[in-house]
Amino acid sequence: MLDILKDSISVKDISIKNNLDKIIDASQRIAKCITSNHKVLLFGNGGSAADSQHLAAEFVNRFKIERPPLAAIALTTDTSILTSIGNDYSFDDVFSKQILAIGNKDDIAIGISTSGNSKNVVKAIYAAKEKGLYTIGFTGKGGEIAKCADIVFTVDSTVTARIQETHITLGHIFCDLVDRILFPSSF
Repeated sequence: MLDILKDSISVKDISIKNNLDKIIDASQRIAKCITSNHKVLLFGNGGSAADSQHLAAEFVNRFKIERPPLAAIALTTDTSILTSIGNDYSFDDVFSKQILAIGNKDDIAIGISTSGNSKNVVKAIYAAKEKGLYTIGFTGKGGEIAKCADIVFTVDSTVTARIQETHITLGHIFCDLVDRILFPSSF
């Protein structure tokens, strides 16, 4: 059991150290996006869908401090939209069609996929880039997302649980840094 805990800590530690400059860059971009009256769109499947919702909630409600709501939307929550697109077109289109509908130039799209190859996440990142959104990808070893997102956060693990734990840790770090950038007097 101790080995699982040590592995979890090690994977997160390595990912943070290997991506420190990118973490700061992405956090600054998210803060600028929000202060420019733009929004963050998050999406993924399964546990990554839950992470999308979790992080959107942290931005919209609050993370650690009392502050105004920040514009973020999880594209994983509207069952009517998701099932309509999935039924009439393809599950591969459930996020890209939403990006085409509500994404605007200079918004930020965050796609989360443990494999880096989820077709609907990859397709949404390409759609976001076509519309002028800045794209951030969270993956395991990389996959197709590593080839198409503007900034990619890879996790050097093949264990889905370790990848997902690291993704939510990185997401929490973004939330914390964005709050510190936008509301420095609260810290």
